[in-house]
This record gives sequence, C-alpha cells and structure tokens, in this order.
Amino acid sequence: MKPLSDEKIIDSWKKNARQWGAAVQVGQIESREVVTNKAIVEAVLSYSPEAVADIGCGEGWLVRELARRITQVVGIDAVPGLIDQAKAAGGGDFFVASYEAIADGAIKGLFDVVVCNFSLLGEESVQALFGAMPSLLKPGGVCIVQTLHPMVACGDLPYIDGWREGSWAGFGSDFIDPAPWYFRTLENWTSLFSDNGLRLLEIREPIHPKTQKPASIIFIGATAANNAMHATSA
Repeated sequence: MKPLSDEKIIDSWKKNARQWGAAVQVGQIESREVVTNKAIVEAVLSYSPEAVADIGCGEGWLVRELARRITQVVGIDAVPGLIDQAKAAGGGDFFVASYEAIADGAIKGLFDVVVCNFSLLGEESVQALFGAMPSLLKPGGVCIVQTLHPMVACGDLPYIDGWREGSWAGFGSDFIDPAPWYFRTLENWTSLFSDNGLRLLEIREPIHPKTQKPASIIFIGATAANNAMHATSA
C-alpha cells in the first residue's frame, strides 16, 4: 500500500476526473447544492473583487459562476482532466499548475481574491501554497478558503493533525481509489494564515439546513500590511 501523501491525492483525482465532473453537473452532492456553493460565492462577492484566482478549480463551476459578476476570473488545477472539462465548458481562463508550481511563480499577475474551495487536501503542497499566497494578492486582497469543518470532519478519531483515509461513500460505483486528505485542527488552519503573513478577517460557518450543523468552515484572511479591502453586502 502506498503511503498517504500529496502525490496520492493527485493520482486519485486523475483517475476520477471524469466521474467528478459528471457528479457536479447533475448536482449529486447535496451539501454543495443546498449550502456550500452559495456560501463560497457570497463570500467572494462580498469583497467586490475585479480579479479572482480559483486555485484547485476542478471542472470550473465556481469560475463560471463568478464570471457572471467579475471582470477577470482564472481557474487553476493540478489535474489536466479537470482543466480539460473546464476549458470545454468555458466561462474563464483555465491553466494546469500544481500548488508547488504556483508557489514557484508559475502564475503571473495579482488578484483581489484568491479562493480555494474544498481544494486544500494535502500537507506539504498546502504549506507551499500558503507561503506564496501574499505574493498572489493585490494590496488589500484576500485569501478565502472553504473546507470541511474540523469539529465535524474529525468524527470519532482523535482531534489531532494527520493524514486520513479518503472515501467515495455516497458517490457512484464508478468512483475508484479515493484520495486521502490531511486533517487540520482549527488551530492549524488559523496558523496557516498567521504564519504566512495573512491576518484573519472572518471565519464563517455555513449551517446545513437539515442537520443544523456546520456544512463547512470559511476562512478569510488578508496580507497583514493590507487593510484596504473590506467586505460589503453581496
């Protein structure tokens, strides 16, 4: 058995790119349809950006949604199969690049908002990306991350940072070889921002209307020296 790692995540998503695109297209993921999609769109629009980068954009749904309201939206993903789907659907500019490549300067330009929507699953790759995050943002720009809520996603396992086995439970039988993911506590997530020169402005907890529990958590941070951008009503 291969050890759980950032490389294993990419390998799994390459195998399941087609299946994922189909699942998103038909609205198979209930939590996305009823709460988390709207939550991330509202979070981005509340900062009235003119240029947005969606890192880990997948098949591009968020780019297409934001492009209705925003002048420049760029989608970046490490999985070529997902970017192929995004380009075919259109609605923005899409590029293949790993998080490590982004950290090394593969993406040129500055953005008002860099958004990562359920796309920060690894350990070292996420640390590298956060190290470069301030260099991707305009003065006053913000980084917005939506991810699994640590208190909910922890389940019955110990509340400590570490790798977890993935699962495609609830998805079709054509999904294979689920990707592992790196569990982070609330303290770890907030440290990712503060340790890399990003000051947390907000933490939002979208509530699932059926379970009345957090469906996700949204972190919003800005470069420490940049306080020009403030949230407005979407």
